[in-house]
Amino acid sequence: MINIILSIIKILGSVGMFLYSMSLMSSQLQKTAGERLERTLSLMTRNRFSGVLTGFVTTAVVQSSSATTVMVVGLSNAGLFTLRQSISVIMGANIGTTTTAWIVSAFGFSFDITILAFVLLIVSAILQFIKSTKVRDTSSILAGIALVFISLYFIKESVPNTEDISEGGFFSFLASLEKNSIVSTLLCILIGMAMTMVLQSSAAAITLTITAASMGWVGVYSASALCLGQNIGTTITAVLASIQGGANAKRAAAAHVLFNVIGS
Repeated sequence: MINIILSIIKILGSVGMFLYSMSLMSSQLQKTAGERLERTLSLMTRNRFSGVLTGFVTTAVVQSSSATTVMVVGLSNAGLFTLRQSISVIMGANIGTTTTAWIVSAFGFSFDITILAFVLLIVSAILQFIKSTKVRDTSSILAGIALVFISLYFIKESVPNTEDISEGGFFSFLASLEKNSIVSTLLCILIGMAMTMVLQSSAAAITLTITAASMGWVGVYSASALCLGQNIGTTITAVLASIQGGANAKRAAAAHVLFNVIGS
């Protein structure tokens, strides 16, 4: 029981570090791009196909579909985006957010990413001595990326193997969900939604799911259902951002919810 409690504490701490590093990287990228990013978004969304591509690229770079969709809701509310432009970018953002999962699955478990993380931290520290503001902002972005890699390592190391979950509790409950039944699938979707709503980051939630799958907690069916739920849960950010907005902002947020729910 004590081992399970310690594992939970380690996982929560690792996820907290992951969320902070993602927030640092995202905020610094937006700060560096600034108004240029918004102007570029407006110029690159003149048709539906370019809008989808813009949403994909922006989310893949910023590594946060929430940041992209909140920006879209804001631009829509300001009248800078039409509803068609907003929906196309949101669809692209939903595709772009999958790059996080591929990065985690491709690099998070195949080799020691902490080596690359420490290299990035060294470069970031060196750049801090340069007086240029843009260079310092770049160093903060590198530090954010390094912390993402380190937090991924900690998450991986914090997750117990299947032989360590025999004591019962939530771990064994997750392991028991691999039955490929409708009830089990719907339950996993609800758990995935709750995870993203609490963490306010589908990237963090999906990272936990992929790690759990790699360590044998859940099988492919349960993991897929969790990811579907997390994909729905991430829409809460856009919904919250649209509450104080106008009709266009609310319509864009509603389109985001419908797209993710129907898709799932």
